[in-house]
Amino acid sequence: MKIVFFGSAHFAVPALQALIKSGHELVCVVTQPDKKRGRHLHVCETDVKSTAVAAGLKTFQPENIKSKESVDFLKKLDADLFVIVAYGQIFSQEVLDIPRVMPINIHASLLPRYRGAAPINWAIINADKKAGVSIMYVSLKTDSGPVILQEGIRIEDSDTAVTLEDKLRYLGAELLMDALKVIDDRSYCLLEQDEDKVILAPKLRKEDGLIDWGESATAIHNQVRGVLPWPGAFTFFRGKMLKVFQTDVLPIFPNHKPVPGEVIRADKHGIVVACGRGFLNLKELQLEAGKRMSGQNFIIGHRLKPGDVLGK
Repeated sequence: MKIVFFGSAHFAVPALQALIKSGHELVCVVTQPDKKRGRHLHVCETDVKSTAVAAGLKTFQPENIKSKESVDFLKKLDADLFVIVAYGQIFSQEVLDIPRVMPINIHASLLPRYRGAAPINWAIINADKKAGVSIMYVSLKTDSGPVILQEGIRIEDSDTAVTLEDKLRYLGAELLMDALKVIDDRSYCLLEQDEDKVILAPKLRKEDGLIDWGESATAIHNQVRGVLPWPGAFTFFRGKMLKVFQTDVLPIFPNHKPVPGEVIRADKHGIVVACGRGFLNLKELQLEAGKRMSGQNFIIGHRLKPGDVLGK
């Protein structure tokens, strides 16, 4: 089949690499325009463009995928299939109607659960035991198209949004190859999503990282794991923002009833903080304008002690 690949983010790279090796004709890779990033505003290309250029593939980087110029360009490619993975722009029906067979998308959830921009993050924040990947026919309404193939994996207790994404992007590439086989031989079926089971996964906001110490230790632990790498979990210590990167839930029984956010232990074993229910060991932290460090080193460097209270 003649395929046009749409992708920009790191998540999309294994799928593109699998397509390159698949034997299908990859006629073009569409990705977001190069952007200036960082303190020195260096011009950076997407991970997908870097992969495409290294493979000698034709690339296209429109500012607006719905523009007349984009539509005309895509029609001339005469593609059978559009494969869309973490591309970063909204498609018009006119664009979705261009491929002869269909447009498909790799989505990092077990649809209809977690439609939206941050399915991996919300799966961990919400303490799901299972995540997965869906290959779906792309319709105009976000992530609502019928599913062609779907596969799940267990979310391990040690997983963060970063480690889970890494697992799912490779699973997505494998499942894409399976999907291409059934599409090519017309043996696929389209399974409509159950609208009564839809859960949304909106893009994370900065405030989604703010720790509410009145929540349970388990909920905060899942939040810390789920909001990586951005916005990251954070609280406040002596008026400065304190980022929290790694935690453990602990069965601690103090001699008094602490307030949420109160440090009840600060020693070589770590920093134990009271929550609305349960206790959390802060294992890796970074104070505003400081270095990322272990809990033990933080105690030494910032003289944190039992009785200190975190939060505003």
